[in-house]
Amino acid sequence: MSVRELLIAFVAAASLSSAPAFAQGFAGLGTSVEGFSLPDPDVRLIYPEDHASHPDFRIEWWYVTSNLTGDNGREYGVQWTLFRSATEPQRRPGWDSPQIWMGHAGLTTEDAHFSAERFARDGVGQADVQGEPFEAWIDEWSLAGPTLSDVRMQAQGRQFAYDLRLLADGPFVPQGANGFSVKSTAGQASHYYSQPFYAVEGTLSLPEGQVTVTGNAWLDREWSSQPLTKDQTGWDWISLHLDDGDKLMGYRLRDSAGGDYIVGTWIAEDGTPSPLSPGDLEMTVSTWTETKGGRVPTGWQVALPERALEISVDAINPQSWMDTTVAYWEGPVRVTGTHTGRGYLEMTGYE
Repeated sequence: MSVRELLIAFVAAASLSSAPAFAQGFAGLGTSVEGFSLPDPDVRLIYPEDHASHPDFRIEWWYVTSNLTGDNGREYGVQWTLFRSATEPQRRPGWDSPQIWMGHAGLTTEDAHFSAERFARDGVGQADVQGEPFEAWIDEWSLAGPTLSDVRMQAQGRQFAYDLRLLADGPFVPQGANGFSVKSTAGQASHYYSQPFYAVEGTLSLPEGQVTVTGNAWLDREWSSQPLTKDQTGWDWISLHLDDGDKLMGYRLRDSAGGDYIVGTWIAEDGTPSPLSPGDLEMTVSTWTETKGGRVPTGWQVALPERALEISVDAINPQSWMDTTVAYWEGPVRVTGTHTGRGYLEMTGYE
């Protein structure tokens, strides 16, 4: 199967639409589904089983973002993502499998941004995920190790590559209510957990040469079958490592009819999550940037009154546009204000 055929298959599997059709939810994630499983608030996450794939759900991802500092003193960001999407809730061996895989890799410097993309068909050994020993791969890109708490992460594109070791010193953290993460007042939801406690070391390969780096990373694991409503046009998502040891995840789901949905989780230094209710977290745009993909907000004011948090979240490189089939903005950020730190920002649906 050619790359073009795989692309068409993935687009069909995810019910992706062209840019003018975002009334159906970003990239088709608001379209209705039949035959697939739906998230259940009574289900509890089980490790390591839930690290593996869930083919009875329509879409899921393994998503790593990493904030790094080079031995040259410069800041970097790295992204590694594997998506699975399906046209039917089953797996079959061979090229007629209804399960399709897509990989994204990104590397951001203070003045450059690189991205790459891969597609694969399930059932032929080109891509898959297993729980333990953990291994997620698409072609030669991989996130693998004895457990998901101890992995090596590798990927490359035409102008970049990275080879990083990620070792977690904290627990996996369920998002929402015990891993049931609600996305709208209508009740759309996903199963969602994170690993925000990775320490990272390794090397980056850039046009100017290799750089040795250290830092931290954040993994998000999520699966669903209709995570958005038809009127939700995209999201603005932050994951922040605060210098006092606490963490904050938050997202704003934008609604074409108004009434944006903003929720998140405060994660204590020991890994204890405190889910935030709609209205607890405030996210306000402070800076807009013209990028190759359109005008996007690359500076934010974020407030959480119950934690006396008032911060600015600003992109290290405002031109961090992922020039992929379903394009979006993704890059590292700095945190200043009542709390300091760094993290990642992702924004979809702006093209």
